[in-house]
Amino acid sequence: MRTADIRQRWLDYFRSKDHEIVPSVPLVSPDPSILFTIAGMVPFIPYILGTEKAPWPRAASVQKCIRTNDIENVGRTTRHGTFFQMNGNFSFGDYFKREAIDFAWELLTTEQSAGGYGFDGDRMWVTIWEQDTEAYDALTKGIGLDPKHVVRLPREENFWDTGQPGPAGPCAEWHYDRGPAYGPEAEGGTVDPGGDRYLEIWNLVFDEFVRGEGQGKSYPLLGELDHKSIDTGAGLERIAYLLQGKENLYEIDEVYPVIATVEEMTGKRYGANLEDDVRMRVVADHVRSALMVIGDGVRPANEGRGYVLRRLIRRAVRAVRLLGVDEQALPALLPVSKDAMKASYPELETDFGRIADVAYGEEDAFRRTLASGTTILDTAVQRAKTTADGGPVVLGGAEAFQLHDTYGFPIDLTLEMAAEQGVRVDEKAFRDLMAEQKQRARADALAKKTGHGDLRAYEELSKKLSAPVEFLGYSDHQASVHVEGLLVDGASAPAATAPAEVEVVLDRTPFYAEAGGQLADQGTITLDSGATIEVDDVQRPVAGLSVHRGRLVEGTVALGDPGTATIDAGRRVAISRAHSATHMIHKALHEMVGEDRTQAGSENAPSRVRFDFRSPTAVSAAQLSEIEERVNERLTENLEVTDAVMPLSRAKELGAMALFGEKYGENVRVVSIGGEWSRELCGGTHVGATGEVGRVALLGESSIGSGVRRVDALVGAGAYGFHAKEHALVGQLTGMLNARPEELTDRVGSLMSRLRDTEKELATLRQGQLLAQAATLAAEASREGDVRVVAHDAGEVGSADDLRTLALDVRGRLGESDAAVVAVAGESNGRPLVVVATNAAARDAGLRAGDFVKTAARTLGGGGGGKPDLAQGGGSDVGAVPAALDGVRAQVREAAGA
Repeated sequence: MRTADIRQRWLDYFRSKDHEIVPSVPLVSPDPSILFTIAGMVPFIPYILGTEKAPWPRAASVQKCIRTNDIENVGRTTRHGTFFQMNGNFSFGDYFKREAIDFAWELLTTEQSAGGYGFDGDRMWVTIWEQDTEAYDALTKGIGLDPKHVVRLPREENFWDTGQPGPAGPCAEWHYDRGPAYGPEAEGGTVDPGGDRYLEIWNLVFDEFVRGEGQGKSYPLLGELDHKSIDTGAGLERIAYLLQGKENLYEIDEVYPVIATVEEMTGKRYGANLEDDVRMRVVADHVRSALMVIGDGVRPANEGRGYVLRRLIRRAVRAVRLLGVDEQALPALLPVSKDAMKASYPELETDFGRIADVAYGEEDAFRRTLASGTTILDTAVQRAKTTADGGPVVLGGAEAFQLHDTYGFPIDLTLEMAAEQGVRVDEKAFRDLMAEQKQRARADALAKKTGHGDLRAYEELSKKLSAPVEFLGYSDHQASVHVEGLLVDGASAPAATAPAEVEVVLDRTPFYAEAGGQLADQGTITLDSGATIEVDDVQRPVAGLSVHRGRLVEGTVALGDPGTATIDAGRRVAISRAHSATHMIHKALHEMVGEDRTQAGSENAPSRVRFDFRSPTAVSAAQLSEIEERVNERLTENLEVTDAVMPLSRAKELGAMALFGEKYGENVRVVSIGGEWSRELCGGTHVGATGEVGRVALLGESSIGSGVRRVDALVGAGAYGFHAKEHALVGQLTGMLNARPEELTDRVGSLMSRLRDTEKELATLRQGQLLAQAATLAAEASREGDVRVVAHDAGEVGSADDLRTLALDVRGRLGESDAAVVAVAGESNGRPLVVVATNAAARDAGLRAGDFVKTAARTLGGGGGGKPDLAQGGGSDVGAVPAALDGVRAQVREAAGA
């Protein structure tokens, strides 16, 4: 059964059980406290924690996930994958343990012909909490599982919680017995007797209790939750390799095709050598992971998500190199991975051009890094040899760490290349420095973590309020208020004195709390006591509670203090213009492209809009121009912008757009522009008429993820300023090119075409001149013993490709009758390059191109490497080219015994 079919069977089953089928969110996590979506339950965390009301009683999904905390285990175990897919089914106050267990049993053991997975029920084992009698009875009496196959574990081994007071509960972990060939039989209360025999495939989490304070699993259970939940996760890849009869997840239909391609590239056979197998698995896993991460809009960078992607690509390239392939690998591998994954994610096909550009560019950059890193490594090795004083030559951990941290040079590659030169690396010192860096990163991440932190202080404040905080900002920019709550360093406080960072809750407020893509208001809270708070941000950590975050710059603030809250009106007006423009862009997009292009997110900032929408294809420049024209046309009509609160059912009858991911109550606010022209459910602030927006300028459109596009726009003063700069630029170009504005595109295109043609002609001429020398060089080859040698300075060249072509041509002309070594050097962009080629007779005599290149590159002040038949290097000292070629000739002479 194909993995895509297993995925679809999951969704079909739970759809038949009245579950809402929720699409996977992108790998870029919606939870701000984590970089990636690391589990299937991440999109549902607010519903599980109870901070938001779930829009459905039950749901199911197949969620894309990325985990890199155990990346070193990738390829070495049967089950560790960086990218994986997590099947999940969820209940929010609906069904509980018995039904969840029944669903799991039915789907797992029903025959495949009847829509199930067809597993043998007699080979199922389940671990539960030792005190969970309800789950035990549901398993043994409800579905009839052999009691010997139900393993009771202590809380330390079978209990879920968030790591802080709040929801918690036991689990029911389903394992499949793969048979005695994979390890010993379970006995003595465990399903982990060693080996890979008992594979966990599905974990049911029963969110049942409220936990108190405590470390680890040592905390009291304070009682049962009012609304219990079910949160489950079944690894799609694990189910796949069982149903497909494979040994591990790397051999399933969505992963193995890359391994097969690596076999073809390297000539190595998967299964013949353990270390080669590990490297092939790393390549297959990391190429697939990079494909999916780039598809969801991530680009390589030196921090955050971009660094994770960069590391995946570089580990894959390095693994291919260790398998003996020096050429660019991703153009051969990435399309294979795309073809394997597109059945489940068809958007990979339509967006592959962008994905490939990102991946191939990063591989090219890393290949250049390898070149520069090799130079630095060779320099460090020479320095270590110079200071060794006859003792063991050791490359310091600090040098290895610098290569890794600054140049992205993998430690495994440093170890390998140093060993080739007889040098040991102080790996312990390197690991210590890496550990220090990771510790600093963890501390930094912990300091920045603000996602699902401890909400108890806010919840307590909310309970003390007699009513939700009243928002006055639709009509008022200023209001008389009282301080109802005060937090300092996240804890409630009766008072605070300047200077201090504070969070303030008022009984009523004109400040808009960030929501729906609209940035929060800023402004001041001036108390009658003389205290002043400069408000920088407003958030709603729990429903009905607006928290004003800012700086107490003067006086003392205390609970109950009266005062005046005033927003920055100019900033608010600019944001309102942007928000109304967002609605208009959305509507115009529907008119010009299609109503299936629905909003996926936005940011409404002063004079600027970022609008994200779902689309399988890019919006053309012509369509973008039509959208901009339509929006500005409607602006000039000065359409009225109105809002009204009504039941959700009535809003839908009127055709108001409700956006996926937003949570709506029974009554909603509908914002209309021009009556029926645009209607959306929206809680944000807007202008009174479209003429107040002024003008909108669309800057461009791009992809930010699989099937998600982004339009950036300027609004009002920002748009006017942009058009003024554009007008000035056009004026400059028309003067320079002596052309009318409407002729600029053709004139610039013509110039670019002529420039490209000239560059091609120059490259052809230069290469022709080089190759014209080949016959003469071959005829004038000297002899060092029995070896024919050509050592030639070609002068200025376009690139190393020119030297490589010349070297191969000369080698071919020298034939195979005698051993031959060809060394060709040149200068490109102010840096020396050298290429060495050897024929088969030379290699049979032990003369390897890589050895000669290293000698020449060291003389040039750099480094190099390659295969025995062809290698290249470079350096920094152009003046050393003659000496480098003499060094190659001398090395040949010594090797030939001449």
